[in-house]
Amino acid sequence: MKWPSRIWVIGCGNMGGAILQAWLDNEAPKENITVIKPRTSALPGGLISQPEYPQDGPPDLVLLTMKPHQLADVALELAPLIGGNTILVSVLAGTETDILRGVFPKAKTVVRLMPNMAVTVGKSPMLLIAENDDSALHSQMNAMFSPLGPPEWLENEGQMHIATALSGSGPAFLFRFIDALSVSATELGMEKEQSLRLARAMVEGAAILAVRSDEDPGTLANQVASPNGVTRKGLDVMDNDERLNALLYDVLNAAMKRNMEMAEEAKS
Repeated sequence: MKWPSRIWVIGCGNMGGAILQAWLDNEAPKENITVIKPRTSALPGGLISQPEYPQDGPPDLVLLTMKPHQLADVALELAPLIGGNTILVSVLAGTETDILRGVFPKAKTVVRLMPNMAVTVGKSPMLLIAENDDSALHSQMNAMFSPLGPPEWLENEGQMHIATALSGSGPAFLFRFIDALSVSATELGMEKEQSLRLARAMVEGAAILAVRSDEDPGTLANQVASPNGVTRKGLDVMDNDERLNALLYDVLNAAMKRNMEMAEEAKS
């Protein structure tokens, strides 16, 4: 792909560093990338961050990866340097496009991006929403971010709340599930380290099967379970009064509501 000539990455913590590493792994020219952080530090690919913004012309693309509460302070210095052809991409949780447009009025377009921590292994869904339905922009964003995981464009910004709860926060919920499997097996008599190894390996294999199968996960679960067998007895506990569905509804609803609250806080 043709990389933007002038890419500015603002922040570059864990998420920004993972994105930067994926770009470099996919032959993004290091000389095209400038990382701005308050303190000078070493970064992937031998890049060095700098505290000052370049003063030799506007960037082609800006990636905002700092904390959401830092937006106003960052905008004071950055906004005057944005040009009419600058694409602004933000991974700031709860910060909607109208807020970003308000603080960066000169940007060509604003894109929100919501990855999860699986970017470090190239397996994060890359949730995307843009101000307009520009096919060329979509193609460019897909090319730049697909090395970190499959791009998933949302129809409207309202979907970002539940999508963030499911995809952005989802790894934490799954990690907790794996931990609970291991803890429960240990309480039932298995050695702790072995129970954790088995839980991790089982989830990895089951996830690969779920992704590769043409069947939906509910059908796959039923295919594993024989009538009155071992698996069916366990599923009966999960299915009783829709126990598992109710729990996960509450989990996602709580996360979604917090994301909505953060969006409102960003506006105040």
